[in-house]
Amino acid sequence: MKTEFLDPTPSAIAHAVALLAHGEPVALPTETVYGLAADATNPDAMLKIFEAKERPLFDPLIVHLPDLSWLDRITQNRDPLVEQLTEKLWPGPLTFVLQKHEIIPDLATSGLQTVAVRMSAHPVFNEVCIKLGKPLAAPSANRFGRISPTAAEHVWAELQGRIPLILDGGPTSHGIESTIVAVENGRIRILRAGPITPEQLSEFAEVITQASGDQPEAPGQLKSHYAPRTPLKILDFQISSFELTGKQVGLLAWQSPTHPDRFSAVEILSPSGDLREAAATLFAKMRHLDEAHLDLILAEPVPETGLGIAMMDRLRKAAGRTNSFSMTHGRNCISTMSQ
Repeated sequence: MKTEFLDPTPSAIAHAVALLAHGEPVALPTETVYGLAADATNPDAMLKIFEAKERPLFDPLIVHLPDLSWLDRITQNRDPLVEQLTEKLWPGPLTFVLQKHEIIPDLATSGLQTVAVRMSAHPVFNEVCIKLGKPLAAPSANRFGRISPTAAEHVWAELQGRIPLILDGGPTSHGIESTIVAVENGRIRILRAGPITPEQLSEFAEVITQASGDQPEAPGQLKSHYAPRTPLKILDFQISSFELTGKQVGLLAWQSPTHPDRFSAVEILSPSGDLREAAATLFAKMRHLDEAHLDLILAEPVPETGLGIAMMDRLRKAAGRTNSFSMTHGRNCISTMSQ
């Protein structure tokens, strides 16, 4: 399949709408990451998302709405708290898991009776969705389990030849996927951390977090996800007093490292310690290290407050089953610590 790579001109947007109307998937920018969009009311179209991404059918999709009126058309049992949150935080990077109506096929929800819904704040995504006049299922536009794309070039590297069109809307602003919540009994339960922080949500109601089970109830809950091809481990120590020999090792640094010359490649998330800057570039800098032909990527933890909660969630899932990295002092040896 030939993949077109186009700027979001009026003709390119019309082309994207026509492809979507004919049941084809299209890669579109959102404010969080690039999404692989298809008509959320068309099971055949959504199946092409799963095929292009090599995504397992048990991992549900997020459905993006063209306007707020669609919330009542595809969901039921709305809590007044949902209305308060949508009024203040939509469009934006907040996803709700709500009871669904039959208009949404089971393929979108992996057979669950709930559906994940949000409204994107990105003008290109919004224009395409509004002109199509239907909700769009749009998981991240990458191979399943890989690093999420925050630029159109990342989508090209992942899905070129698998989809007909990528619209280039420039780099995304948030850089990590939306916060996903369930609203239950007047409380907000966070299912996936994201740009909307627990502190922001606590202004509306009590906020609780709950670890996911073996079967996902929302996208992005699998324990191994967002992963580079290169093994990634999270540091649990200061690296300044250690030597790294015998391996091509890259460092994903929170702030400027003390001894960058010890590493084959270094990417710094935020020299000033700004969590918003770090979150916006997290996936892009992971991808740069993944493309540097390294044996290993070491990631420094970030402060686990605000956006740092979502960033550490992504780093732990990128590390998979082995989520921290230690060295034996004086031996220059590396050992893993399992979850």
